[in-house]
Amino acid sequence: MNKISDAERQKILESPPVGTWVLMLSVAGGMVAAWLFLYYGVFLSRGIIN
Repeated sequence: MNKISDAERQKILESPPVGTWVLMLSVAGGMVAAWLFLYYGVFLSRGIIN
């Protein structure tokens, strides 16, 4: 197995979790898009409550 040095390990531990942020933002963006679709596409298109 390939061993990494202590300096490389420290660099990895101190780097920001970019992949986690990308995943969180994509899930949040999908949820916002779904909410906007439901609000404008479903609820408002049915009109007011009688």
